[in-house]
Amino acid sequence: MTITDSYTGRETTFSIEEIEHKTRRMRAYTLTAITCAQSGHPGGSLSAMEIVAALFLDELKHDPANSDWPDRDRFFLSKAHAVPALYAALVETGYHRLEDMVTLRRLGSPFQGHTDRIKLKGIEMSGGSLGQGFGVAVGCARAAKIDIKPYRVYVLMGDGEQQEGSIWEAAMSAADFRLDNLVAIVDKNNLQIDGRVESVMDIDPLADKYKAFNWNVIEIDGHSIPQLLDAFKTAREAKGRPTAIIARTIKGKGVGFMEGAAGWHGKAPSKEQYLKAIEELNLEEFTPAYIEKLFDAAAGFHHRSDKKTFDDMPAFSRSYWWNCQKDMVVRMEPTRFGFGKALANIGDDPRVCTIHADISDSIKITDFEKDHPERLKRVVSVGIAEQNMMLVAAGLAKEGKIPVTGTYGVFCTGRPWDQIRTTICYAGLNVKIAGAHGGISVGPDGATHQALEELALMSILPNMTIIVGCDSLETQKVVEYGTLKVAGPTYFRFGREATPVVTRTDTPFTFGVSNVYRYRHRAPEFLDAFEIIPSDRYQNEKEAVAIIACGAMVPEAMRAAWILKEETNIEARVVNLHTIKPLDEKTIMAAVSDIGTLLTVEEHQVGGFGNLVAGAAARLKTRQAPLKIDMVGVCDRFGESGDAWLLTRHFGLSAEWIAARALNLLKS
Repeated sequence: MTITDSYTGRETTFSIEEIEHKTRRMRAYTLTAITCAQSGHPGGSLSAMEIVAALFLDELKHDPANSDWPDRDRFFLSKAHAVPALYAALVETGYHRLEDMVTLRRLGSPFQGHTDRIKLKGIEMSGGSLGQGFGVAVGCARAAKIDIKPYRVYVLMGDGEQQEGSIWEAAMSAADFRLDNLVAIVDKNNLQIDGRVESVMDIDPLADKYKAFNWNVIEIDGHSIPQLLDAFKTAREAKGRPTAIIARTIKGKGVGFMEGAAGWHGKAPSKEQYLKAIEELNLEEFTPAYIEKLFDAAAGFHHRSDKKTFDDMPAFSRSYWWNCQKDMVVRMEPTRFGFGKALANIGDDPRVCTIHADISDSIKITDFEKDHPERLKRVVSVGIAEQNMMLVAAGLAKEGKIPVTGTYGVFCTGRPWDQIRTTICYAGLNVKIAGAHGGISVGPDGATHQALEELALMSILPNMTIIVGCDSLETQKVVEYGTLKVAGPTYFRFGREATPVVTRTDTPFTFGVSNVYRYRHRAPEFLDAFEIIPSDRYQNEKEAVAIIACGAMVPEAMRAAWILKEETNIEARVVNLHTIKPLDEKTIMAAVSDIGTLLTVEEHQVGGFGNLVAGAAARLKTRQAPLKIDMVGVCDRFGESGDAWLLTRHFGLSAEWIAARALNLLKS
């Protein structure tokens, strides 16, 4: 097997000692790229390094010069957050250059935060949502059987990933299809984001489970190249059954201070820590001069990407960017902090329970019990299993509890949508769903983790309430009210990145009643430049345009109003439509009647929020003058890896773009 010239049939082979050396070098590639990005997943990448090295340097039949060779063996990385390990293998085997890999997770780089088969050759599957690569591998192996093709199929999964129900659907079907051309490898490093796998949701006895599903099972030391090569040889010889290789590994393997530490799951090392790790790997080729050359390449790419994004942005007489002037200063705080504070505040209510689905501390759901150990009995961990999370929540709600579920917005809305629709919404069960890291705020993790569809997915469901806070303070109010005062299914949306705080503790929040923001004058503090008035008490000021926004786009809409007034003397009515369902139609009707020119703004696929507003505006139109509406949002595309604020500019969601769109709408 191994690297093959698909035209001549010539094979390149390596000794075990050479593979072991190259594995150390691949670790260095991975650490370099993650450190340059200051983002990524070193722990699980390093634990899988011998597995990936053994595959690409010995086991797989593949041709770097002909990546789409029909007879190549297929490799699927189901634990797609460990993609730096795959990138390192592609560099080591000649598909790509290390100087390009160090652009990892930067806007415009094909080396995305999770696997992307469209952007980079050598990758078989775009991934990021755990539990899916296994099923794709099953389908690929079945296709080989149908077409009588000789290629073999390999899939690498994490051990926490075994908590997803789709894993066992794939395992059952592969055995039933008798796919002896399929090898599933489990990187069993015993750690996931929330801690030890056995403490989060125990998957053992894992080998016995695969055996019960009629798989050929091999258990090995996943850091031993000889054991890996022997296991692959045994798998090739197995007939009539697929093979599962349970590879015992150590998270962060090869770097002493990372080994066995859950905290290095998704955290980049500092430059100082990186240099310490490189010294430990003992690679002569990684000289100080070579290291600086790689870091300079990454910095240069980032600078060019950043500059292009700024150059493409509409220009005004001066910069209005956040905190770039001596006045109009704003404080920043992630909206997820407001979610955590709300749970801490309402947690004494004995009905409230929280359900963890990994990434718990990141989304701040753990604030519920952090300083209140007596609440731990009301904390349920289901592991990486979003569909089960919703059904467990339904059962708790049926018995009078108020379960608060939470994970990334993409995973708590899309994956369990049928469970939410049929079991929760149809029955009107009092389940609270926290969609964390909404929009593009998750930044470098890229398209698979950026929630840009969930407002549409949730708003179409009968009985569902949707409330979105514009900052951390309002998010806290939204969650406290929506959890204790709203009966029935409720969706909260909030982000990861720190965003401007544009409310105060005494700013009114009334469910179903929007707030109007009016720019009055420059002030030392950004928030002091605006008057905030509940929409049911607002008097028409004959503004030229109404900018209707929700969530993190409210501060950008406010900044756009500032730009419009300072640059063109145009007055804008900014509406914070925090209650999306039930929709505040009175406020929309007032904007239609008073102004007739509406611009909706959303950190979402364009129209998910905008079409709700536009539909109401069209139904409620009473004036004779034309009704003009435009929508700012992500235009029918998936996200990208990159810094969250850079993405805000890149996708046309910043205040500069909003102001320019408002001016174009007024001129139309």
